[in-house]
Amino acid sequence: MVIGCGAVVREAMAALRLAGLDHVDVVGIPAKLHNRPEKIPDAVRCRIASARIRDGYGRILVAYGDCGTGGELDRMLAAEGVERIAGDHCYAFFAGIDDFAALHDADPATFYLTDYLARHFDSLVWRGLGLDRHPDLLSAYFGNYTRLIYLAQMPDPILEADARAAARRLGLAFEMRTTGLGGLSDWIAAKA
Repeated sequence: MVIGCGAVVREAMAALRLAGLDHVDVVGIPAKLHNRPEKIPDAVRCRIASARIRDGYGRILVAYGDCGTGGELDRMLAAEGVERIAGDHCYAFFAGIDDFAALHDADPATFYLTDYLARHFDSLVWRGLGLDRHPDLLSAYFGNYTRLIYLAQMPDPILEADARAAARRLGLAFEMRTTGLGGLSDWIAAKA
């Protein structure tokens, strides 16, 4: 079983199909936990326990970045004996860890979107951060950003338009890079 962040479940399922691994199941943890990263390790721990006890899975992988847990996710996974994909967040494993580090080092004032975030920008970012009710917070949250890079996993003109609209709403320059499934696909093919 692959336990993944809800923001990468669709891509994990696509990577499994590409690798011909139809016998591997994928379950997601709600992506909204990114707004409360301290809750991520317990949510993943509960899903691991359920996968082992209720569902009978002997081998479990986690498709989740650290995502702001400050290493707590890795400590919990080490205690559980479960491996996760390398990377601090999905941007790193979609773009490639070294490529993402170079992007970030070149301009740390960059906000990133994936297909999932482009698709759910309003609910996760705009409303999720309360910008719909408190637009005055826009400069507090995004005032230090200068650009938005859309890391497209499965290029789609509608998602590109959504990502462009998000950049306009945030007042950021727009850039798009097609990553495909990136390191997630490689990791799933090697580990599952």
